Amino acid sequence: MAEDRQHDLERRVRARARRLWESEGRPAGGAGAFVDRARELIAIEDNPHAATKPVPKSAAEVRRKAVEPIEAVENQGEFPTLTDQGEEQTPRRRT
Repeated sequence: MAEDRQHDLERRVRARARRLWESEGRPAGGAGAFVDRARELIAIEDNPHAATKPVPKSAAEVRRKAVEPIEAVENQGEFPTLTDQGEEQTPRRRT
């Protein structure tokens, strides 16, 4: 039973990859280059609510759900880390 579902899934992925490949004008490399995108699209079709998260409606709901403000996410790369402070340098050997 599980093997039948797996076989059906692989058949659907191959068919979708081929359709994607054809819609892109049949580029070199064949439909194999479109397998990952086809697999993702089929997963979304099979379970459309698994990857979605509703956006909070109000500021009160944002505080209640403890969602980080976008500024925190945008700024997180601006602070130095240990590697920024020379961690990658090789220590000198004593002679």
